[in-house]
Amino acid sequence: MRIAIAEDSAILRDGLTALLHRRGHEVVVAVDNGTELLAAVEEQVAAGTPCDVAVLDVRMPPTFTDEGLRAALELRARHPEHGVLLFSQYVETRFATELLRGDARAIGYLLKDRVADVADFTDALERIAAGQTVLDPEVLSQLLRSSPERAALERLTSREQEVLELMALGRTNFAIAKALYLSAGAVEKNISSIFAKLDLPTDDAAHRRVLAVVRYLQR
Repeated sequence: MRIAIAEDSAILRDGLTALLHRRGHEVVVAVDNGTELLAAVEEQVAAGTPCDVAVLDVRMPPTFTDEGLRAALELRARHPEHGVLLFSQYVETRFATELLRGDARAIGYLLKDRVADVADFTDALERIAAGQTVLDPEVLSQLLRSSPERAALERLTSREQEVLELMALGRTNFAIAKALYLSAGAVEKNISSIFAKLDLPTDDAAHRRVLAVVRYLQR
C-alpha cells in the first residue's frame, strides 16, 4: 500500500513509518499536521500515484482540537474514494459521526492504546484500502450509545456551547453579550446557529429558545 501519515508525535510518526516499511508498504509522506498531508496527497494524485490510505491523528497543531478530522473531511470531499483512518487516543463520537455521515466506505477509526498487534493495524489499513469500514469496538459502542440529541449538542462550537449555557441560566441576549464580551449581533448569530444545529422548528424564536435550553439540560 501507499500510505500518508499525519501525526504530531514524532516518535509515533517515525515508529509507524518504520513498521510499515518493514512490512513492504510505502509511506509516501509523514507530517505533523493536516495541511501538509492534504498538500502531499494532492501532489500524489496529480502525479497519477495516489495514496491508498491516509492515517490521521484527530488532534494536531495548531490548536490540538479537530485538525485531523477537518483534514479527513476535506480529503474525502475532494476524493470520496480515498481511504481514511482516524488514529486517536480518545473516542470522539462527534468526530466519528461527522466522518461516517456520508459514504462510510474506506473509513476507519482506531484507538491507539487498543492496537496491541502491528498485524492488526496493517490488516485494518488493508481493509480500509479495499473499501471496508473499520471501527474499534469501543468506538462503535459509544456511537450506538450516543443519542441524536447529544450528537447535535456535540456539533456546537465552544462559543455556541457557552451561549447555550448562559441561555439555560435565563440570561437575555444583552446579558450574554456582556458576559462573553460579544456584540449583540454576534450573540444573535450564535443563537441562530444553535437553533439550526439542533434542528429546531423555525416558526417561533421564543419557543426554539426554550427547546434549546431543554436539550441542554437533558444532555
